Amino acid sequence: MAESLRSFFDELEAPDRHLVLLNRSSPDPVRNLLDSLLDGQPVSVSEAEADTAADDDVVALVEDGSVVARSTLDELLESVLLINSDLYKSGAIELDEVALPAVFEGLDEVPFRVRGYPASNKEKLLLIVVSRVIERIAAEHGGGTLRASFQRLSRIDDERGTRDVYERVAGTGVDVHVYGVGDVESLSGLPVTVHTGTSYPYRRSWFVVFTPLDGGDGGDHVALLALEDEPNVWDGFWTFRPELVTRIERYIAEEV
Repeated sequence: MAESLRSFFDELEAPDRHLVLLNRSSPDPVRNLLDSLLDGQPVSVSEAEADTAADDDVVALVEDGSVVARSTLDELLESVLLINSDLYKSGAIELDEVALPAVFEGLDEVPFRVRGYPASNKEKLLLIVVSRVIERIAAEHGGGTLRASFQRLSRIDDERGTRDVYERVAGTGVDVHVYGVGDVESLSGLPVTVHTGTSYPYRRSWFVVFTPLDGGDGGDHVALLALEDEPNVWDGFWTFRPELVTRIERYIAEEV
């Protein structure tokens, strides 16, 4: 059994990965959006000219000299770079519309350190998108267990989009558990199991963890885990590794 939520960070495989923007034709402000999202992270962004027959503005994820994933720059813009986190809070973006481009999906088990608003408008956005993708996967699966923390349970009601998402996910048959500090009764109308407390995991953790029924396929296991050890500064990662996801879920179920 893990000693704490923090101890899962010590198990990250964290391979050396970087992004390469191929045949850029987009203007500098577009390139700057990608840079700002990953500024300060262990993922560099460079440019290169590929075969003249290749498409312009393709982003490649490179590991050990090999391309392991590709996405168009337009995909990154539409799903993350041009998105404001308020669109998720308000419900303006439907759950079915949430997508994580392949090159961002491929950054699993890369440790991120991000600042929240007002220090940064963008740094937490990738973690927010990953959280919604996990919720979408759970809803599509229609079974299994989803565990999510909110620090303050009131956020579920304050953010209309978040309450709508959890009503939908729970309505598909997923066993949904939510964690946070605050009034349990305010969520009495939601078909979820509410866990409340004041210890570190309730106050300072951000997790969204989905495990499918009966083990499921490897791709169905997914977890995001982030910890706020400094005010408004988060260390976080996501993983699709079934064994690691299962142990994170078990730790939360038994120890939080």
